[in-house]
Amino acid sequence: MAETNLYIVRHGKTMFNTLARVQGWCDTPLTKTGREGIQYVGLGLQDTTFEEAYSSDSGRAIETMRILLSEHPEGKDIPYHVDPRIREWCFGSLEGAYDAEMWGVLPRVLNFKTEDDLFATDVTFEEIANAVEGADTANWAEPYTQLRDRVWNGFEDIAQNREKHGGGNVLIVSHGLTIAFLLSLIDSNQPVRANLLNGSINRLKYENGEFSIRAINDISYMERGKTISDHTGA
Repeated sequence: MAETNLYIVRHGKTMFNTLARVQGWCDTPLTKTGREGIQYVGLGLQDTTFEEAYSSDSGRAIETMRILLSEHPEGKDIPYHVDPRIREWCFGSLEGAYDAEMWGVLPRVLNFKTEDDLFATDVTFEEIANAVEGADTANWAEPYTQLRDRVWNGFEDIAQNREKHGGGNVLIVSHGLTIAFLLSLIDSNQPVRANLLNGSINRLKYENGEFSIRAINDISYMERGKTISDHTGA
């Protein structure tokens, strides 16, 4: 049986990413730069065989996956599924606000003066999730345990299903905080990350019921695709 590997891509850069606005369950389309970056990722992945593909149900993730599959020589034949469990965190009433506003509120909830103070400590995703829930005046944000179970079960089910059917590579498009959160659930020594790059690939191996981390925030596929594009004029 082949190894089971997940290639988890952060979606392409969106309008709200560019405007530095909070984007969890709310959604904006990829920008021209964002689409171009994902096209490079797709070109860089052309030599990688995928048994199936998944994205979250957010429009930006679906748009990203469509571009990736369109650049893959076998893209039309790769089974593609949408799974709402691997979508981004819900930030409740903070959705759509400027990033600086959210990261200005959360440190105060957690008794830190600034965002820099927050990330200079051993703050956990659980503390951040609890702070989001506490700051959310609309009561939409997910409680930590619900968020943890959603994210973990989504990715684990994808990996288990692929292992059960003979292993191989799975292409996945998800979201920055969700991916970073998953990495911390796999390895508690992983730091809290809020800086995974659009189009970066985070690669996991799944074997005998356990994940192991193979790559984090890897942009080599994008860089390879850009080189291919420059040489071919694609």
